[in-house]
Amino acid sequence: MLPSHMMLSCLLGAALLAPVPLGAAEGPASAGPATGDRGADGRTLDYRGLRLTVPADWRIVDLDRNPDACLRLDLPTLYLGHAGAQGECGAARAAAPRSDTLHLEPLEGAPARADIPTVGGDEGDPLPKVRGDSNEIRYALRRAGVMATVSYASTPEAVRGVLTRARALAPPAAPGPVAVDPVGVVGGGPRTTVQSPFTGEGFDACTAPTQRTMNAWRADSPFGAVGVYIGGRARACAQPQLTTGWVRRQAEAGWHLMPIWVGPQPWKSSSTGLSTDPSEANEQGRAEAEGAAQAAAALGMAEGTVLYNDLENYTDRATWDAPVVAYLTAWTVRLHELGYGAAAYVAASSGAKALSTHHDQAPEAMPDVLWVARWNGAASVADADLGLPAGTSQWTGGRRAHQFRGDHDATYGDVTLNIDRSWLDVGAWAPAPARPPKAPGKAPKTPKAPKAPKSPGKPQAKSPAKPQAKSPAKPPAKTVGLA
Repeated sequence: MLPSHMMLSCLLGAALLAPVPLGAAEGPASAGPATGDRGADGRTLDYRGLRLTVPADWRIVDLDRNPDACLRLDLPTLYLGHAGAQGECGAARAAAPRSDTLHLEPLEGAPARADIPTVGGDEGDPLPKVRGDSNEIRYALRRAGVMATVSYASTPEAVRGVLTRARALAPPAAPGPVAVDPVGVVGGGPRTTVQSPFTGEGFDACTAPTQRTMNAWRADSPFGAVGVYIGGRARACAQPQLTTGWVRRQAEAGWHLMPIWVGPQPWKSSSTGLSTDPSEANEQGRAEAEGAAQAAAALGMAEGTVLYNDLENYTDRATWDAPVVAYLTAWTVRLHELGYGAAAYVAASSGAKALSTHHDQAPEAMPDVLWVARWNGAASVADADLGLPAGTSQWTGGRRAHQFRGDHDATYGDVTLNIDRSWLDVGAWAPAPARPPKAPGKAPKTPKAPKAPKSPGKPQAKSPAKPQAKSPAKPPAKTVGLA
């Protein structure tokens, strides 16, 4: 298998499609099986001139009939039609594990998503074997006029096979012209500043809200910051609203954006699990930083944006502390190399304690911002509310956030969302000045994650040094790897 990060423009060339109207098939969508066929090999149904068979245990969700349905990535499902407001998305932000899903919608009106790769193809033909950093791929089926979004657990082969075996019910039309999507190449478009120094209340929801919701909540809610899940293999909800235009509009409206990456997690899972080996976790951290930087750049987020790594709670600290610290420090160092700031979302009882314990052993590799989940109802970033030692200087000076209430419905401007609430005190991130070079012939070493102690101890109360960063380098071009 080739490395997971290869230059998309080189790999796909002109096959890269812009998800813009290329002509939809005639006739209404058939939401269920045309004849009720359900056999040993699966369930057969028709959609916009395509006949396909999905596994018998898959759900089938008609989004035209239920626009509030959530496009969940943790349940095997066939979704039909354009996504709506996804008002039924609940509390889960990280999927354990991911499942195979397929979303079919007309090419006409399909959103111009930049967070996952979009490639061209035709039903019944071998499809380009690509993989995305978030385990999602979009195939623009030109003859059928259908956009097919594939989401998978470990490998896309099973879902891709459903499309390869699909058959047209009518003679295929000639494919339309293939347009190159400039958003698919990182750095190909203008960048937007999405973060200014901010102190106040923020929220996050499983999927990026519609523009109507964002407008209503900007006018009537207490929030000035919003967390949006830009990618990662454990992301639980699809993001049909997440486009460069969506990012730009929120920034122009004054929202402070918190881009969240949901990478491997401290649990045992072949699709979404973090390695228990600190050396392997270190490599995972670097790879996830590259994927997050690529997604942020493709979405038009300017260099210097702080990117948040969502790492969920764990109880077995003896097993997970060392790989968690290795993973998050590698994430931080690599993002700095790519010109981005690094943040970590962790639980007060696990990840926050692990990072705090090791903070002074490698301060230059610690996340720039610490976002702690502790649902105690206190809208503050005090040491006690974040589970940090009293009087510590760790992550002070505009480098803290506190998720103080989770998983609840909130209504503003007659629009209801299921959200988590946070209090933020964050400044603008900038790379620290480079240190004087060492003696000639010696390359600087990447900070290594400290080893976990046998039993958690109290950290030393030293003044933290500013993170070391190289001169910001532009992130590599938008990439996918061969499957």
